[in-house]
Amino acid sequence: MTVVTLDAVGPDANRFSARRGDPWERFGRALWIAPVVFALAVTTLYPTVFLLGLAFSKSTLGKPFRGFVGVKHFATALQDPIFLSAIGRSVAYALSTSLLQLALGFLIALLFTSLLKGGRFLMSLVLLPLMTPPVMVGIAWKLIFAPAGGLLNGTLINYGVISQPISFLGHPLLAWLAIAVADLWQWTPFIVILCFAALSTIPEGVREAALVDGANGWQRFWHITLPLVAAPLSSIYLLKLILSFKLFDLVYILTFGGPGFATTSAGFSIYRRAIEQFDVGRAAAETIIYALVIGLATLPAVRLHQRFERREI
Repeated sequence: MTVVTLDAVGPDANRFSARRGDPWERFGRALWIAPVVFALAVTTLYPTVFLLGLAFSKSTLGKPFRGFVGVKHFATALQDPIFLSAIGRSVAYALSTSLLQLALGFLIALLFTSLLKGGRFLMSLVLLPLMTPPVMVGIAWKLIFAPAGGLLNGTLINYGVISQPISFLGHPLLAWLAIAVADLWQWTPFIVILCFAALSTIPEGVREAALVDGANGWQRFWHITLPLVAAPLSSIYLLKLILSFKLFDLVYILTFGGPGFATTSAGFSIYRRAIEQFDVGRAAAETIIYALVIGLATLPAVRLHQRFERREI
């Protein structure tokens, strides 16, 4: 009688057997990942399903799911010029300020990298804005931009630049600039830290070889430094872009969406819909619409990051 073993059949049979595994072994592996699956279900799946339920129902803060209304909230939101304008402002703000902060943060990180040990010391100093609570950041900048007794107006008047105080937070364009400046102060250090970490991954031998070949500073930056950190920079831009789309605290404290609706971001508009007007169902529909807009707006950055990553591979 001939006995056929797994070794005799070949390595494919061994792999097939390993995939099947013992039932108890598979049960043990399932137990290991069960907490992760449960955490994802609680933190991701349940809020998403709950949000969808609110968006398709007549819901208030005190009485959710009072009746099915279909796509009524979506249709109403898409016909609301105030909400659509808020989305447009949020997209323009996120795209522009994220790019500006990435450029500024990258330049500061390049400066810190050239300072070697001094750069690491300076890096610890730039952490201060990150450690400041967002509420305090907004209050501090509100005091700086205040027309009566504000630091900025007082300085400009003392140096003779202006004769009368300027209401920075009462003008639509200046109010957005004030929010952008506060956001720049708060988040640029975060970009600097990430860019500094990306620049630290460039091998020193590459720079030394470029110096030996006679490359000047601009040539080393354009042909060596920038291509080597392009993928991390695209990731940093994508991360900051998503953070900028969530703009809320600075708008709430500095301008409360005004003057009029000039600085009302999409997030702040949804907040007012849910908390001030108690229309939670409509707010949920606007949240879903805004999430889809964010997905479309960040898609080019995602594609750019994938392209840089494929080039590195």
